[in-house]
Order: sequence, then structure tokens, then C-alpha cells
Amino acid sequence: MSKYDRILLKLSGEVMAGAASFGIDAERVRQLAAEVAEVARAGIQLGIVVGGGNIFRGVATGARDMDRVTADHMGMLATVINSLALQDALEHMGVATRVMSAIQMNQVAEPYIRRRAIRHLEKGRIVIFAGGTSNPYFSTDTAATLRALEIKARVIAKATRVDGVYDKDPLKFPAAVMYPQISYLEVLSQGLGVMDASAVAMCRDNQLPIIVFNLNTTGNIMRMSMGEAIGTLIH
Repeated sequence: MSKYDRILLKLSGEVMAGAASFGIDAERVRQLAAEVAEVARAGIQLGIVVGGGNIFRGVATGARDMDRVTADHMGMLATVINSLALQDALEHMGVATRVMSAIQMNQVAEPYIRRRAIRHLEKGRIVIFAGGTSNPYFSTDTAATLRALEIKARVIAKATRVDGVYDKDPLKFPAAVMYPQISYLEVLSQGLGVMDASAVAMCRDNQLPIIVFNLNTTGNIMRMSMGEAIGTLIH
């Protein structure tokens, strides 16, 4: 029996690149889709937000001198590319998936309509939310929080390269200590950088828990969905 009946899974764009620094690694996307499909087949309703860093990094040097609004729009379009790649991998596994974009592009993806998204979830389809919020100056963390609240997800699951939330970067400081649980206020006051401060504050104000876990451990998405004590719970 799963602990959460509806989950918003937040993935970084970098996970789509696999071992490469940018681009899309088809095998890594297939592995990720296999794990996500297993969760969906267990009857858990899944919304997904994917970042665009793996695509945008390839043009980041040129974007450095760009207008911020233009650069943010490019980043939003990168999330659409990643969403379509993940949708294709999931549908090859027989899992019905819909991409809903906050930026209208009707030939490519459905427009984001909250009630339609909830209906897709109720019918057992995975919904991938692309295009951020459609507004510049908002990160995909904030977009994920907004969508989670709108679809009434029970939790935001933030997939990372490390096991949870640490007092400092464990990739740089081997002695870093991981928190099994931590409050929203502690995350904000200590500037732990798990998610954007605005996203954490939105979760706090609406009592939406966040689970931060390691995506690189096979099976962790299912373990998290079933309520196993992995990663860090922010509440």
C-alpha cells in the first residue's frame, strides 16, 4: 500500500544527460522512465516537472550576456524538449503520458489546464508539466511547487544527486551531516539551498511536505512512494 496517492516528482534537467555534461542520454532516460512506470503501475498518480539545465547548459555561455527574460524563456523551452523525451520513453513502455505546457504550443503539447490535468491523473495517466510557470524569474522548483498545490499532490519529491539534505555540500565536504528530517524554517534560515527559498516558503505556507532523495539509487522513486524512510523529509 502506497503512502502517497498523488505525488509531484521534481527532476533536474541534468538527470536527462546521464554522464554527459549536457544533452539527452537516451539510455539514462529509458532507465528513469522504467522506474517511473513501475510507480505508475502501482496505482500512484504522478505529476512530473523536469528542469532544462541539460539543454540550456549548451548555450549558457552565449546566454550570459542576454536579457534575463529572453534567457528564462529559452530555459522554459528546454523543459519542453526534456518533457517530450521523457514522454516518448514512458509511452514506449506502455504508460499513458501527457505533456502539458504553460507556454501554448498546441502542435507539440496540451495547454496546461488545471482541471484537465487532474482528470488525466485520475485516469491513471502520468502528467509532465512543461514550460515552467510561463513567467520569467521563476525557477522550475517554484513551478513544481505551484503545480503540486494546484493538483493537490500529497508531497513534492525532489530528486537529487545526493542522499538528502546536508548541513553543507556533501560533494565538497565528506564530513557533511545529513538531516533525516528538518523544518521549512531551518532550511530557509540556514540557507541550505535544497530548493529556491520561494518554493520552500510556498510549501511551508500550505503545509506541503518535501522529500529530498537520491535519484541515482535504483528503486528510490518506488521506496519514496511507498513511504520508506529514505532521504530527508522537510515539514
